[in-house]
Amino acid sequence: MDILKMFGKEPPSKDIAKERLKLILIHDRANVSPQFLEMVKGDIIKVISDYAEIDESGLEIKFTRSGEKGSEVPALVANIPIKKMKEVGRY
Repeated sequence: MDILKMFGKEPPSKDIAKERLKLILIHDRANVSPQFLEMVKGDIIKVISDYAEIDESGLEIKFTRSGEKGSEVPALVANIPIKKMKEVGRY
């Protein structure tokens, strides 16, 4: 769906609705509330911000399913736009 946006084409609204419904079902099956997802997002922002300057407006975090059909497991997918890396001491 994001690939179509890069070329200036919006996907049909039925595809957007279908994707949103899939996300809602995944959240329900994984027992993940919107508040929990926001807490995870906040924690990820805090940790990564120690090492990189990020574009929070472009941050996208979602739960999805991964693995082979029949043995799928919940997965956390994060798209975090990095503006630049920060100077940190070498470990």
